[in-house]
Amino acid sequence: MTIKSLGNPFDGDQTLIHSKQCGCNDCTNARAGSDSELPIVSDQRQVQANDGPADSEAMLDRAIESAVVRSVFGHNDHSRRSFMKMMGAGTAAALVSSVFPLDKAKAAVKDSLGKLEKTKLNVGFVPITCATPIIMAHPLGFYERYGLDVNVSKTAGWAVARDKSLNGEYDASHMLTPMPLAMTMGAGSSAKRFIMPAVENINGQAIVLHVDHKDKRDPKDWKGFKFGVPFEYSMHNFLLRYYLAEHGVDPDKDVQIRVVPPPEMVANLRAGNLDGYLSPDPFNQRAVWEKVGFIHILTKDIWEGHPCCAFACSQQFASENPNTYGALLRAIIDATQYSQDADNRKEISEAIAPKNYLNQPVAVIQQVLTGRYADGLGEVQNVPDRIDFDPFPWHSMGVWILTQMKRWGYIEGDVDYQDIAEQVYVAGETRKVMEELGYTAPTETYKNHTIMGKTFDPKKPEEYVQSFDIRRS
Repeated sequence: MTIKSLGNPFDGDQTLIHSKQCGCNDCTNARAGSDSELPIVSDQRQVQANDGPADSEAMLDRAIESAVVRSVFGHNDHSRRSFMKMMGAGTAAALVSSVFPLDKAKAAVKDSLGKLEKTKLNVGFVPITCATPIIMAHPLGFYERYGLDVNVSKTAGWAVARDKSLNGEYDASHMLTPMPLAMTMGAGSSAKRFIMPAVENINGQAIVLHVDHKDKRDPKDWKGFKFGVPFEYSMHNFLLRYYLAEHGVDPDKDVQIRVVPPPEMVANLRAGNLDGYLSPDPFNQRAVWEKVGFIHILTKDIWEGHPCCAFACSQQFASENPNTYGALLRAIIDATQYSQDADNRKEISEAIAPKNYLNQPVAVIQQVLTGRYADGLGEVQNVPDRIDFDPFPWHSMGVWILTQMKRWGYIEGDVDYQDIAEQVYVAGETRKVMEELGYTAPTETYKNHTIMGKTFDPKKPEEYVQSFDIRRS
């Protein structure tokens, strides 16, 4: 897959690997050595100095030029830069334009996208590796590619992300996959219809225990423990409850489960306020890094391929800004697919490590994204799919989440599982965009899932709920 950037393609001194905002070491050092920035090619194909794309239309023009030039040079940035230095920016631009009608290409792309209703957007994220596509789309130029000027806003926790989404402060947000279902139903908040057109990550979580509990690997020994989860309406909560109950531990009677914002997990573990937690990374790996915890089990070993985080927005935002919504969804799906490629994980680790994003050591993030990590038990594990990225929002996953909300008393009464899942998880829109971008999308939206050896049939959700001995419903 091609590398996304909005660097000027006719500038031989500028790499196209990252965008201007990238905080990785290479880009920081490059900016320190050169502050030149060449502009987009004008209609007269002349290149003059300025500060880069000034508005959304200029950003889209730059993206098209960059795609064409990268294609001409076989996506070999070294060859492109050498040629540009030899020929000069203006001459090179004229040569490319003489063999490829850039103006017509720009017009065709703009016609297909439609005029953006708004270009400046505020997108929230909680600083965890699950949000990798939403975060890295900023420093690596994915939002810019689709004409968007996105402020990615770091958010302390999920209650804040929910409330800022409900009151419109965020145009869209990184959410946990159960959240848009709960918000649409009015579970835990006022009811407002939200849609989830993209899953961000699959797998990527773990149960971590305090180092003092290395002799308590059997969950039956955990009675009386205090556990942390990042939010009630989270896969973390539902997977922890499922895991405990399958081992005969009642999550409401035998242990305490507390909501703790992810950035506070390690500190609470160190202070003895928690015996363990089921948390997103990098805070599982950070506990190992700081020698206060160890990884008991990865959640992929509870449910292989389970969804975790997602990209979501209100139906109102999508309806009032259809072209902007479409551009934003394209950027997110493009970034998610880019994150899926293991060859890109080290580059991404550097891009999302800085203070304004995850604020974590690159080494910690790389252990999560590459799957080669210390487990805190004296071993180095190699699990390439410890975390993965897949945007498709399976309706069957939404139905499973609703069964767990019903099982544990978060929703009551009759539940139309399929109807709610299909309203919120807009898989048809996702499939259409994936195919437009050249990615393969599933043709079905329902499938069976296996969680700890037990098959979940989404056609029989209520029967599934009633099959558990430990439940509240």
